[in-house]
Parts: sequence; C-alpha cells; structure tokens
Amino acid sequence: MRADLLTAPVEGLDDALAAVDAFDGALVAGLLRPQSVEAGGVTRLAEAVAGSPLAEITAEASAKASAGAAGEDHFVALAAARTALLGAAHDALLLRVEEAARRSREEPSAPGVAPEAPANLLTAARAWLCDLARCGWQGLDHEVVSGAAEVVSAMLPEPSLRRLASLLDGFAAELAATCPGSSAERFPVRRWADLWTRGMLLTVPGAAATPVAGTADGRLLPLGIDLQEHPTAAQAQVHAVFEPADGSTPRLVRATVSAPKPDTVLGAGVWQLLRPHMSLLAAFGEGRSMELTGMPVTAEGDLIWSDDHARPGEPAEPFVTARVALPAATAPVTAPADRHPARIAVPVFLEGYTARADEDDAVAFTVAGVDLDVDTDRIPAAGPLTPKAVAGSGACIALVRWDAGKFTLQPLAVETTVRKKVTAVHAGAWAGGTTDKAGARAEKAATDAVKVLSERAGRLLRK
Repeated sequence: MRADLLTAPVEGLDDALAAVDAFDGALVAGLLRPQSVEAGGVTRLAEAVAGSPLAEITAEASAKASAGAAGEDHFVALAAARTALLGAAHDALLLRVEEAARRSREEPSAPGVAPEAPANLLTAARAWLCDLARCGWQGLDHEVVSGAAEVVSAMLPEPSLRRLASLLDGFAAELAATCPGSSAERFPVRRWADLWTRGMLLTVPGAAATPVAGTADGRLLPLGIDLQEHPTAAQAQVHAVFEPADGSTPRLVRATVSAPKPDTVLGAGVWQLLRPHMSLLAAFGEGRSMELTGMPVTAEGDLIWSDDHARPGEPAEPFVTARVALPAATAPVTAPADRHPARIAVPVFLEGYTARADEDDAVAFTVAGVDLDVDTDRIPAAGPLTPKAVAGSGACIALVRWDAGKFTLQPLAVETTVRKKVTAVHAGAWAGGTTDKAGARAEKAATDAVKVLSERAGRLLRK
C-alpha cells in the first residue's frame, strides 16, 4: 500500500471545501435578510462552480439569495452546486485511495429509473426546506420546524417518497431538539447543511432514482463488519469480496442490515436485533463464506440481501481473504447522489507497520515511514476488538475514511499476539453469538429488555 499518497495534498481540495464551508456558514444565520458575511458565503459557492455547467444558474441564484429574494428554484440550484463541489472532492479523494491501494474501479453503468411521485408533496417538502434556509439555524423555532410534520405524514403512504420522508422526519427531530436556535451555543453545521442539501435535491422530480440491480451468483468472502449505533437504531454493514461463479473479476461488495433499537439494548445485545434479518452475520461469526444464487446486487456494489438467495459455504478466514482475494478485487462505482467525502469507506489490508499509542490512547500506524491515524472511536463496544489490541497489532483489515481533513483508518480486525500466539480479533466477532463472558451478559440483558418491551407493547395493543 502506498501510504505516502494518503498524506500528500490533493490539488484544489481545500478550495472546494472552503467554498462549501462558506455556504454552510450562510445557512447558520439564514438567507431571509442576508448580511455581508452570508452574501459572501453564497457568492463564494457560485464562484467555485464558475467553470462548470452549473455556472449560469448558480450565479443567478447567488445574486437573488444575496439580495434576500431567492425562490425555490434558486435554492435548488445552490443545493446542486454544493453537491457538485462535494462530489468533486469525493472523486478526488477516492481516486487517491484507489491509487494508494493499487485498486481499479468498475465502469459506471446507466442511471436507474426514478418512480413517479406526487408533485404536490415534492413542492410542499421543498417549500419547508426553503423556509429553513431563509430563517437559518439561528432563527429556528418550533413553528417553523413543525411545518414538516404534515408533509411527512402525507409522504409516508407513498412508497416512492419514503426515502425523502424519512430524511425530513429525522432532520426535523434534530432541529426540534435545538429550538429555539437563538439560544443554541453551537450547531452541527456540516451535517445539517448535508441534510438540507440532500432533501432539496430529492424534491426534484426524477432525483430519487432506483439503483440499477442485477443478480449475483458465486462465493461471498467476508472481510469485516462495520457496526453503527444510534439510540433508536442499529446497522451492520458487512464488507466482502465477491467471486463470481463464471470466473470473472472479483469485486468489492457490501451487505447491510438495520433494525430499530430500544435505548436499553447496549453492547453485544445489538446483535440480537440484527441477527434474525441476515444469515450472513451468523456465517461471519462462524468464519464461513456464503454461496449466493440470484442475489440482487446494485451497480454500486450493495447486495439487496435475502436469505432465500444465500446458504453457508466453506470456512473462510478474513485475513486469508484480505491477503489473497482483496488485492485483485475491483472497487464499485458510487451513485452520483452519494458522492460525498463522508461516504468514503474503502477496505484495505495492512501489515508490517509499527503501531503505537500515546498517553491519551490515540493510536497511529507507521507504514513505510508514513504515519496514519487510527480512528479507534469507531470500534464498537459490541465486539472483542479494543484500542489496546489495535495498538499491539501487526496486521489489520481496515476501512480508509476521510475525516476532519485527513485520511484515517477504521479497524475492522487485527492480528495481535495473545500469550505468544498470533490471534485474529474482529470487531464483528460476536455477530453470530458469543461465549465471551462480557458479551454473553450483554446478550442476556438484551433478551430481558426486549422481552419486557414486547410484553408492554402487547398489553398496550390489547387495551
């Protein structure tokens, strides 16, 4: 792996992100009566795309927004320009990672077909988002935020609008928790601007295209599991190498499962909520591959998982897969709307590095003389992998991510020495169950919590 490429500057990246930051700052104060700072942020966004096909409409939108007279079409144009800049940043960063990993990328496929959606609901959602941009995060109040409730309720029965409805519902909940904005000390500026931008683009007819899907027949070799938790939800994403049955080039794929989560379910108990929905988790815990037959898969490498199309295969050790199969696997393309630096998560394998931890337990790897930070905060509590094990490791399966202006490594598994024996420790080792004492206690606590909640829900329904 060319670790030096991950620390070298990317031409034009800082300018693009600075323009995005300037516009995001304008959304904090709002664009109803923009002052010089807010107007300057909008103008800087327009200048950043001056040489692109978006130049004319963005320049017009910038002029209107700077004068406090922006309409819905102008806000859509600004959202498109912001998305284009972050997409360009994503492409430049991803190219750098692929060069470092010496990995090729698949050819892009034709775009998917967008289902028809009721225009009046899209218009209502766009109007609410425009109101947010005008008042800004500092001008938030419950009256403005509550305007989303009626729109979301009308959208949910319509399958083609549930993605936008879920985004607006979650966004509104975050905004409501901060009301009134005038008394808030700080805001998640980039996150809220991301949500606002994605919402604006999804209100454009045809923007919510269904990914092009084919089918996969062959062997799935898991590499590791990225577990993400929220107080009310959990998601496990399995990164794997897929070897087609026809002998064509192996490719990197992902399989994702998510489930609602009570806030009383903690640690390894999360796996109880996810395990029934995906047999792949049990197979990973057992160290097995999966044989796929007719499994739906998108052009972006996402398996639309169905247990009906999978069965457990032969034993498959992830570190063997990382050493042998991963280097030859091609990377999937990224859907246009998903091109964002925060979405970068590229599986890589490293060994022969020097690991170290400082007094604050921050871990770094020195790879061929280059220091790479390790993001141990992403290691889930629902597994045996710990920062200490990472700091004592000699080989690592990780995801390369972009965070806070630099590339970092998220460990999925490491090889470390335990009692003079090299042992593999996986973040998702407990996905299929565990005999570990701490993990078993968490599993039992989760069982009790879910049982109590089910009984309470049953009593409420009977009443």
